[in-house]
Amino acid sequence: MIVNRKKLNWVERLYLPAIIGGLAITWKHFQRSLLGKGVITMQYPEEKWDAHLPEWYRGAPTLVKDEHGREKCVSCQLCEFICPPRAITIEPMEIPEGDPWRKVEKAPRAFDIDMARCIYCGLCEEVCPEQAIFLRKDYSITGLNRNEMIHHKEKLYELGGVMTGLVFKWNEKK
Repeated sequence: MIVNRKKLNWVERLYLPAIIGGLAITWKHFQRSLLGKGVITMQYPEEKWDAHLPEWYRGAPTLVKDEHGREKCVSCQLCEFICPPRAITIEPMEIPEGDPWRKVEKAPRAFDIDMARCIYCGLCEEVCPEQAIFLRKDYSITGLNRNEMIHHKEKLYELGGVMTGLVFKWNEKK
């Protein structure tokens, strides 16, 4: 397929109308910034978006405990299997005999999320049958090396805290 291009006249070949149009836009923005109109720059990290985040914002995944301080995670490994970048790794363990929560059968010995690989898709939160994993409203996750970006079970529970009762987590806007 051949695309025929139209021939430019001498005014179009000079590019002056395009240059003048670009300078006009630049001049208009310069005037607006001098008058203080339309300033949209946020001075991060002094100012943060926390107050402006919508309730359906998907941030970093974390583990939560129930109101009695028990782990909600039963090591079903559904979140590990559904994670597209394979950022979640779970090592299950048997709950010892005599424990009142033996009926659950499993608990996580190790639960790691590699935040450098996580794409914040929210599939782990949606698939969790026990509502043990939630996405918190955090967008500023940093580390100096790859090992600092791996959140282990203890850190995930520290960040997640306690979630009481059942929560309707399947928000249609997520």
